Amino acid sequence: MLENKNENVEKTETKVEEVVNNSDTLGDEKKMDAETIDEEKVILKTDDTTDAVELIEKSIAIDAEKGNQKEEESDVVNYSILSLEELVKELSKTISNNPIHKIKNQVEGVKSAFNQKFGALLAEKKAVFIESGGNSIDFQFSSPIKSEYNSLLTDYKKQRDAHYKDLDKQLAENLEKKLLVIEQLKDLIQNADTATMYKSFRALQDTWRAIGPVSKNHYNDTWKTFHHHVERFYDLLHLSNDFRDLDFKHNLEEKLKIIDKVEALAKESDINGAFKELQDLHKIWKEDIGPVSQDMREEVWGKFSAATKKIHDRRHDYYREMRSKYQEIIEKKLVIVEKLNAYDTSNNKSHKDWQKSIKEIEILRQEYFNSGKLPYSKSEEVWQKFKGATKKFNSAKNIFYKHEKNEQQENLKKKMELIELAESLKESSDWESSTNTLKKIQADWKRIGHVPRKFSDDIWKRFKAACNHYFDRYHEQKNSLNKEQQVVVDAKKAFLETIKELKEPTKDEILEVITNWRELGTLPRNARHLDGKFNKLIDRTFEGLDMEKNEISMLKFTNVIDGLVATEDVRKIDSEQIFVRKKIDEVVKEIQQLENNLGFFSNAKDDNPLVLNVKKRVNEFKEDLTLWKEKLSYIKKIDY
Repeated sequence: MLENKNENVEKTETKVEEVVNNSDTLGDEKKMDAETIDEEKVILKTDDTTDAVELIEKSIAIDAEKGNQKEEESDVVNYSILSLEELVKELSKTISNNPIHKIKNQVEGVKSAFNQKFGALLAEKKAVFIESGGNSIDFQFSSPIKSEYNSLLTDYKKQRDAHYKDLDKQLAENLEKKLLVIEQLKDLIQNADTATMYKSFRALQDTWRAIGPVSKNHYNDTWKTFHHHVERFYDLLHLSNDFRDLDFKHNLEEKLKIIDKVEALAKESDINGAFKELQDLHKIWKEDIGPVSQDMREEVWGKFSAATKKIHDRRHDYYREMRSKYQEIIEKKLVIVEKLNAYDTSNNKSHKDWQKSIKEIEILRQEYFNSGKLPYSKSEEVWQKFKGATKKFNSAKNIFYKHEKNEQQENLKKKMELIELAESLKESSDWESSTNTLKKIQADWKRIGHVPRKFSDDIWKRFKAACNHYFDRYHEQKNSLNKEQQVVVDAKKAFLETIKELKEPTKDEILEVITNWRELGTLPRNARHLDGKFNKLIDRTFEGLDMEKNEISMLKFTNVIDGLVATEDVRKIDSEQIFVRKKIDEVVKEIQQLENNLGFFSNAKDDNPLVLNVKKRVNEFKEDLTLWKEKLSYIKKIDY
């Protein structure tokens, strides 16, 4: 049926209060429970076969008005995972590539997801606006993507309304054509010409079938009138008994085939599918097959009606059984509501805690929706309880994140103070005092928590630039060569030559060499390349030892880090720590991806080569993760 043609499209500039209530990710979507099961509304008493047939005729009349234009089944799209831009593209593609009367479900799916996501965006923008000192009543937000969405929605509604307007016009024209055919048939019966009457009758039948559907209000009346005069024609067709008897025989055969099909449908397990097929068979019976001989009409119709009643009775029993399960479904839903009400968030102290809780609540929500459907009259009370329980959780969650935002603002203020202090010292020549102060500033920075994400990169760059500028100057000053430093350089060059002559040393001998190297003293910055040469020689020597690969890797790592500590190269130590953390994150992601892939092989045997290969890779990554964590632990123990 036509939807409201005067529905207005939302304004591009939208007040947040208009949609913010849709942004709650856990509570305000009614989903499937509030759906009334339409089939229940049309289940009739089955005291006799007439009621069953009337139900079928009513359904056929409704389909006739629509011209059998049912919504096509399409690939299921999970609109909830799409971004606003992707939703608009999906809406545009749906409208462009499909008949306008067959996309209502897809359009509604896009609308629901878009409103929810846009509502969440508005709420976020409003929160930032208020935090910046704005007044709630003054908040407005405009978005190009919202304008494009509104334009597409307007276009869809115009096309839809035009389609149904044309459909109404076509239904009326079809009715006039069918009434004209009925009048022509009546005239043919009254003014029969024995030479041409049968050929004319056939032509009228073909014309009738070629005419499209009429509205449901006129469908049954027009068909019954036409069918009545068709039977009159056959009953009066005395002058061409051969034609009449041949038609009667053909029609009887076709109707008996339909009766057999209906009787077979009565045994189908999918009763709703059988009912839909039954509607199609009734339509063929009525519209495509003519009458049978008068002495067979009641008998054939009786068999057809009785077979129809069997399917109708089974369908009636199916919905009666469903109604008996409503209380069971309600009880299941109330148990889930109790779990939601009892859910304890008092120990949630961090973002990680709340993310875990959100996932657990989402599992309970899905259990609620999967526990069964209820008609609106029975679902509303339990639905309100469910909404109240999820709202309780959402309120606690929103309070936490509001407090989290306030705390992040405080952290931002503290870090800005440290930046200003670091920038004031970056040109200082009071090396001892300034160095100690900057080291303390760096330690304080690490202890301060998160800041709002949109500021984090910028303030870190400013802080890092100020510290690096000072320490570059500091190291440049320290690394100007003097006589004592030249002695160290020469000694280490000579020591490198002796190391090259080592053959198959033990682990203890290598460690002794490292100790002796460090005891020679610290190289100035412009001679640090000697440390690099030394480390490469030591790495090759370690690789010749009969030891586990991870143990050798750890020895190489500790050698490098100890060398950086000896030279007090804080920047390189920090870089090493960042690199190690990055590697840990990468390895963890690889493990999670592989373990997720294993989930797709749940039915595969344990000796499946593909499964074995994935498990092998998981174990290898876990070994790598252990090594990287050990390296991180080693760096964190260093007091620098």
